[in-house]
Amino acid sequence: MEGAIWKHKKVLVTGGASFIGSHLVDALVERGADVSVVDDLTSGRHSNIEGHLKTGRVSFVEADLRDPGVTRGAMKGTQIVFHLAADHGGRGYVDLHQAGPASNFFLDGVVFWEAVRAGVEKVVYASSGCVYPNNMQTDTQKMLYLREEDVKPPHDADNLYGWAKLMAELTLQAYHREHGLGAASCRYFTVYGPRGVENHAVIAMIARAFIGQNPFEVWGNGQQIRNWTYVEDIVNGTILAAEKINDGTPVNLGTMERVSVIDAVNMVLEFSGQKADIKLRPDMPTGPVNRVADNGLAKKLLGWEPKTPFREGLRKTMDWYFATKQREEVRGVLEEMLTGR
Repeated sequence: MEGAIWKHKKVLVTGGASFIGSHLVDALVERGADVSVVDDLTSGRHSNIEGHLKTGRVSFVEADLRDPGVTRGAMKGTQIVFHLAADHGGRGYVDLHQAGPASNFFLDGVVFWEAVRAGVEKVVYASSGCVYPNNMQTDTQKMLYLREEDVKPPHDADNLYGWAKLMAELTLQAYHREHGLGAASCRYFTVYGPRGVENHAVIAMIARAFIGQNPFEVWGNGQQIRNWTYVEDIVNGTILAAEKINDGTPVNLGTMERVSVIDAVNMVLEFSGQKADIKLRPDMPTGPVNRVADNGLAKKLLGWEPKTPFREGLRKTMDWYFATKQREEVRGVLEEMLTGR
């Protein structure tokens, strides 16, 4: 499927109006694919794909894939499925809400089964760093890089969201072995970039600077380590996985740049030209405190590595946010977004 082979491929992107999904749609359209999107717009936005809808390059159905018949209808004539739809949010949502993410067991099951039933060639699944054992990620002083083989019994995934992602990976591997379904799972690590929403850490930091929050709130003690990965790099890796992996092998898509939350906050304040007192909130959810990918397998299997350093990607994301948002609107939704969808 490399290069020109995407031309006129019948591709379905579930959750394709979302932050990551819409960037994936952009890249697939650019490669000449015939793209369909199903999204219930709980976190996606019509405006993210509006340009493609106007040109007729993308077809769109607003619907919940869990509703009877929706997924079956969406699979008709589809060759490749990129499954990004999920009940998800940022750290506040993942820690504080379990019933919503639990519905992903059902959602993923329906999508995978209907793909098999419809004779789809391949399902490419948006998995997550949340599949990794929590007990490995507790020491910020350790130079830890999570490797794919670290996901093994006894499993210790991150909340019900992480368990659902793990079960979906295992389901796809079983469907490949027993039904011949082509499959790939991409473990996304803390994705950020334009079109991101305020329930994820980087956009939340940018939003706090945008509204001039002082004191500037930081969840946890600020020492948590992440490898924030720019959305264009994630999309490129996802398409390469579609082209090069068929047996359900999971691959990490993440930079190996280790950035602490407090360092990211200081960069945001620097770029925005603001000075603010920092107010640490150790009472708020932080998740695992040391989560960084080893991306060696993606380099080996896909020839992929991230191209955007955090400092560069952060500046691009801030430029987008400051150019497109309204301060009063952000003030009105920020607190709710931090713990919701």
